[in-house]
Amino acid sequence: MSDKGVAAGLHDCRKAFAETLAEMARGDARIVAVCNDSVGSSNLKAFQQEFPDRLINVGIAEQNMVGVAAGLANAGLVPFVCCASPFLTGRAMEQVKVDAAYNGYHIVLCGMSPGMAYGELGPTHHSIEDLAWMRAIHDLTVLVPADPFQTREAVRQAASAEGPVFMRIGRFAVPAVSDEAAGFAIGRADELRGGSDVTIVATGTLVSRALEAADRLAEDGISARVLNVSSLAPIDAEALVRAARETRGIVTAEEGVPHGGLGGAVAEIVAQAHPTRMKILGVTAFAPTGDTAFLLDHFGLNAAGIEAAARQLAA
Repeated sequence: MSDKGVAAGLHDCRKAFAETLAEMARGDARIVAVCNDSVGSSNLKAFQQEFPDRLINVGIAEQNMVGVAAGLANAGLVPFVCCASPFLTGRAMEQVKVDAAYNGYHIVLCGMSPGMAYGELGPTHHSIEDLAWMRAIHDLTVLVPADPFQTREAVRQAASAEGPVFMRIGRFAVPAVSDEAAGFAIGRADELRGGSDVTIVATGTLVSRALEAADRLAEDGISARVLNVSSLAPIDAEALVRAARETRGIVTAEEGVPHGGLGGAVAEIVAQAHPTRMKILGVTAFAPTGDTAFLLDHFGLNAAGIEAAARQLAA
């Protein structure tokens, strides 16, 4: 993250993650880091320098990385597994399911640079299926903090949670969107904007774009509620059903495939409790080459795209 970006009000959540992890490690000797030759990209260099005996680099061996973490958890430690999200979730899927979740080990799986953060590197490095995959595993908490405040709080609460946790740590610079006074709670969706015509449900990088879309809609007298779903499992079913009852429809927006992630989760809930019209926005094909901002625009995952979908439901 450049100084120019910080000055513009944008933040790299990896910085908040690394600072919080080191802060917790100073007071809790059980906290260790496990990575796959990703000390730099996981922003763990400072942690490695301060705790050289508490960072385990297994090399490019993602399955072993999760297996090693399971062994450490079995010994009473709290391992934070740090790895680019497409490789953590794609290559180590079986180990996440069996070694971590089935055994109920307290492991914090940190999917770094998720979504299309590695824009120019192409679909092999895009992590757009991770939420759908992780959400399908029983007893796995799935978190997607939207800004630095939520990242810090998610890391702290994941460290003290029971059982395994997966969280996305974004690389794409984002503005602060949280109401810090409201705090952060696993399982709770935060209503960032009240509204009665339509509801926009967003997660991660798309939350700030959802707020911008709501501002645009307000200019034409359309009242859009904005929910930030930073906890996909468990998910705040009550807030979603209330939105289905109180507004004319729900738009979901996520930096991932539209099937199985946030959109799928919301659809499953409202279909059973209070069916409503929905527009599910996501990454609908393998992406072309380009930076993250370009790719988000390409798939309509921007304020204009969210606004257009919301207008259709509010009509």
